[in-house]
Amino acid sequence: MTSTETTLSGTLDAPPAAGDRRRWFALAIVMTAAFMDLVDVTIVNIAIPSIRQDAGASVSQIQWITAGYALAFAAGLITGGRLGDIHGRKRLFLVGIGGFTIASALCGFAANPEMLVAARILQGGMAAMMVPQVLSIVHATFPAHERGKVFGLFGAIVGLGAVSGPLLGALLTEWNLFGLEWRPIFLINLPVGIVGLVLGSRFITESRAPRALKLDLVGVGLVVVGLLLLLYPLTRGEELDWPLWGYVSMAGAPLVFAALVAYEKRKGARDGSPLVELSLFKVKSFAAGIAVQTVFGVGLGIFFLVWTLYMQTGLGWSPLRAGLTGVPFSIAVSTAAGLSVQKLVPRFGRKVLQTGALLMAVGVLLYLWEAERYGMGISSWQMALPLVVMGVGMGLIVAPLTDAVLSEVPREHAGSASGLINTVQQMGNALGLGLVSVVFFGVIGDDLRPAQVGPAFVDAFQHALGWVAAVMGVIFLLMFALPKRPAQHVEGGDAGAELPVVEEKAPELV
Repeated sequence: MTSTETTLSGTLDAPPAAGDRRRWFALAIVMTAAFMDLVDVTIVNIAIPSIRQDAGASVSQIQWITAGYALAFAAGLITGGRLGDIHGRKRLFLVGIGGFTIASALCGFAANPEMLVAARILQGGMAAMMVPQVLSIVHATFPAHERGKVFGLFGAIVGLGAVSGPLLGALLTEWNLFGLEWRPIFLINLPVGIVGLVLGSRFITESRAPRALKLDLVGVGLVVVGLLLLLYPLTRGEELDWPLWGYVSMAGAPLVFAALVAYEKRKGARDGSPLVELSLFKVKSFAAGIAVQTVFGVGLGIFFLVWTLYMQTGLGWSPLRAGLTGVPFSIAVSTAAGLSVQKLVPRFGRKVLQTGALLMAVGVLLYLWEAERYGMGISSWQMALPLVVMGVGMGLIVAPLTDAVLSEVPREHAGSASGLINTVQQMGNALGLGLVSVVFFGVIGDDLRPAQVGPAFVDAFQHALGWVAAVMGVIFLLMFALPKRPAQHVEGGDAGAELPVVEEKAPELV
């Protein structure tokens, strides 16, 4: 779910000769970094209950451990891509992977929840410097005829990360290596990051965009302020009994976003390099697609956090059992994603994405029915069917959605549009994590006795599932504005056209 602003035509240096073996070492390094980022996102959710218990994190702090990363990642994505275009993609990649490694160490050795939240925000910001360079480096390093093979490898890495992240997190938490509890889920990044930093400095070839856009730091600042005005009171409201300042803060968020729109209009007219290309929203399918991505991110943000809390705190399962329970979902997502792009969308178009939204809604409602029926006695195998249905639905959506949203976007704005698509999904994810206080913790009573905690979390999970099902219904309706037949961007298919460099980030699995 990330991207860079870079476009191919006229912006990338010529790739090295096909006989240069160094490019394959460079590929292994950047793919490892992408895998590390993906696993780090998926690995954390499974350890959240252990972090809450061991570190004494509050409700709002466990939300910010995940939401803070997503917010920093979203806010820095487009800026990270532009910095790479301006100062060199190799340089920004090395800065990103080095910073990500340092932030991982700070997370692993965090002395208290506040330090962990701060380190996670830093980690998200460094990922925003590192990840947008991955496919830009691939495009600058490999000739067009080899990129199909490379992108196939990248898809396999994404699928592997989606499946292995939750299991790796469960195992590291369960094993309690050296008595460190949950901390190894972050410390495992240290040797990988150091090796990537050393080898990357040697084997990656530097590249820049000769006509890179300027930075829009004011735009980034307005986005961050607007989201903080909205997210902070959402995460703290339940704990503080919804104070007046929280409502004032949330009411101020639309004003900041209105100021952002006005500023972006002026900046676009002044130097042609706004953070957000507002003319894109005149394209009906793009505007609807941005709404779909945002709402989809909200639904995922809510579900995956409350799901892991439900299994481990509500049902009392171990991290390993919870991680294994999610395997059918991960496999279903990866399998359906491949079928969706290769077989189904070319034949049935938009109907495939809408079917995916309906399947996710059906899976959520089936999960809700089983959770109510079996209560505290539900087993992993009883969850398998709704999880597979949800996974198939999600797979039908995540892979072809970007092409559907970009289909009617003018070529000259394709890079900007692809960056914005991935950014808003991360922002939606952060918003969904903020809403967990309302739809999950908001229905859990205060001062529960130990025997009441499990049933309270189970009831709250059922309440949250109703919200997720409603979100899927909204997504289904929004998809009617997408093109009936999304265009397929074929690598090398139009040598003279500008094609977007789009990096798909796998779904944030538990």
